[in-house]
Amino acid sequence: MSEDFLTGLTERQRAAVLHMEGPMLVLAGPGSGKTRVISHRVAQLVSRGVPPGGILALTFTNKAAEEMRTRLRAMAVPRGATMCTFHSLCARLLREFAGRAGLPENFVIYDQSDQKSVLNEVMKERNLDPKEFPPVKVLREIGLIKNEMTAPDKAPGLAAPGLKEGLIGDIYAAYEKRLAAANALDFDDLLVRTARLLGNDRELRDRLGRRYRFILVDEYQDTNACQYRIARDLARGHNNLFVTGDPDQSIYGWRGADIGNILAFEKDFPGAPIVRLEENFRSTPEVLRLADELIRANTRRKEKRLVARKPGGTPPRLYRFADEREEARGAAAWINGMHKDHGIDYGRTAIFYRTNAMSRVLEEALIQAAIPYQIVKGLEFFQRREVKDMLAYLRLLVNPADEASLLRIINRPARGIGDATVRKLLDHSRSGGMDIWSLLKDPDGVPDISAAFLARLERFVGMIEELRNRLGQPVAGIARAVYTRTGLKDALADEKNTDAMENVEEFIHSALQFDGEETASDGLAGYLRQTALISDADSYREGSGAVSLMTLHTAKGLEFAAVMIVGVEDGIIPHSRSFEGGRDVEEERRLLFVGITRAERFLALSHTQARTVYGTSKPATLSPFLRGATGLEIVHAPFLNKGFEVREARSSGREERVPASQRAIWREEPRSAPPPADGGSPFRPGQRVRHPAIGTGRIKKLTADGTKSRVVVQFDSGARLVMDLGQARLEPLD
Repeated sequence: MSEDFLTGLTERQRAAVLHMEGPMLVLAGPGSGKTRVISHRVAQLVSRGVPPGGILALTFTNKAAEEMRTRLRAMAVPRGATMCTFHSLCARLLREFAGRAGLPENFVIYDQSDQKSVLNEVMKERNLDPKEFPPVKVLREIGLIKNEMTAPDKAPGLAAPGLKEGLIGDIYAAYEKRLAAANALDFDDLLVRTARLLGNDRELRDRLGRRYRFILVDEYQDTNACQYRIARDLARGHNNLFVTGDPDQSIYGWRGADIGNILAFEKDFPGAPIVRLEENFRSTPEVLRLADELIRANTRRKEKRLVARKPGGTPPRLYRFADEREEARGAAAWINGMHKDHGIDYGRTAIFYRTNAMSRVLEEALIQAAIPYQIVKGLEFFQRREVKDMLAYLRLLVNPADEASLLRIINRPARGIGDATVRKLLDHSRSGGMDIWSLLKDPDGVPDISAAFLARLERFVGMIEELRNRLGQPVAGIARAVYTRTGLKDALADEKNTDAMENVEEFIHSALQFDGEETASDGLAGYLRQTALISDADSYREGSGAVSLMTLHTAKGLEFAAVMIVGVEDGIIPHSRSFEGGRDVEEERRLLFVGITRAERFLALSHTQARTVYGTSKPATLSPFLRGATGLEIVHAPFLNKGFEVREARSSGREERVPASQRAIWREEPRSAPPPADGGSPFRPGQRVRHPAIGTGRIKKLTADGTKSRVVVQFDSGARLVMDLGQARLEPLD
């Protein structure tokens, strides 16, 4: 192992890395190198003789865990340390100690769409209108109750916003009963069951404390009540709990994170040393000045300075637009300016927004400007119909009692097993206390079922049992067998749905990658656990050559050379909901702080005078967080002369014009001739093409809409664009 793990560390980073026994709090400002500190601390512990298997590092994203593993490999640190998310650790422990936790070993993890399916059944039984009681909101309330360690039998009198007293407790209890019948856990259950197991089973707690002698927790400010208990209980025997975090970046209170955990660390561990990492190696002084001015208005924080180690740059700009469409075109123009005037690769730029709904108009503007982009929303791929079908089949192989998965695929592709009869079987299983799979294998006791239906059901059960015989084989092989044996492949081919077929192939490829990883010994159950725990941030592809579009929450942990934050308006940031029910407005300020501190060199923010909300244009005003802010160049953008005109530059007092390249999308470009209306277009699906600015790619789809023809192009850079053939300047390559 290399011994240079202290090389290049600052004095304060070195103090944190060299800490040995006992608790420590590292207050790490944005861009201060906390991931570096955690990785180098692991290397230091191993160099002092700590077995790698005795080290547990907990993060909040798979991306952060992989970055730590990569750093350790670069330092030639022997493998063996456990570096994973809280949810991954809990899933692993619950699988290992399923009996002690009162769980079956083959439990499955339900994602949000599965949870919604179960909840919809519960609400349907109670004649509750999902429009009046949106399932997502109800699930959020149930999650908050769970993370306070409140069991269903203790919740009957609880109330929730929009639900009459006692109703949320009734829904919660019924929802939990359905999960238990399906041998399923949701994300919150992973934490709750683990926290309860450690709290109640002293022998196991002591055993795990001996297994993990040194515990490191990243982003401690984002821990909720369960995660706090898990970390404390695992460290109870030795107190070797090393945590890093920043109260100013606590942005997940809406899902149960408690900023009080980090604020009270000294109370929990009297005398524990505190190291403040205040040197910022990411952003220019101008960006940090705005961030520092913003966050100092908060009261629930620990004082620290942001000290820039980069040379000075340009002041952040605040653009004012008429409406969201002008804002989107302005964002595209700003991105072009970064690319053409400053040489910043599209892949090093990002646009942030408060809610996902704000991305649509931005996508339209980027397509019009022929700028490649990616929407960083990792869950999207696994929510596609064909991928969800594959996952449902695989989960059913592991756990035949998984009711949600069974109902999804029992007649997909169509095999003549109708919904009404399936519902009859389901009701019979619930009333008789028999799991649904056992009933499907022996349905003779169910009245009024035709012989033809029983024959089709028998074939389905036989197919699943045949596929279950493959458990223990490599995951990619099982997935390939499911794809062909179930008829999914033939069904998609009959539909000529090439996009869906490619998505399934990509899914199988991910299984093939899993088969080559260290965790492949966990087999199909391990793969399903891994896919269930993917977060939005995990889908960010570095080096894609595409502008990244994402919410401010997703941006946590990432960094870009140039960042634009759109919609910085009252009611958006801070969000209007932050004023309801005692919600934390300071968290909204922290969220903007996180977005600002992702920028390395260039930062722009924007707001509009009017924004369309639910189809109606409404007046909009600048966020109160930025009113009176100094260090901002304020730019009015009425698009006079097809460009921006600076009316006021508060930080410099000078007037200037935005460079012409930022007006690129309003310049008249030479247009290629429209494709012939008689279908004689030189383009076809599957064809390789080249774009002069974006590079090479392949046409995925070609459609005609009146006089216009459009293509969907998957570029080699990773960007996927819808383009008007009359303006796209595409060159056929074959």
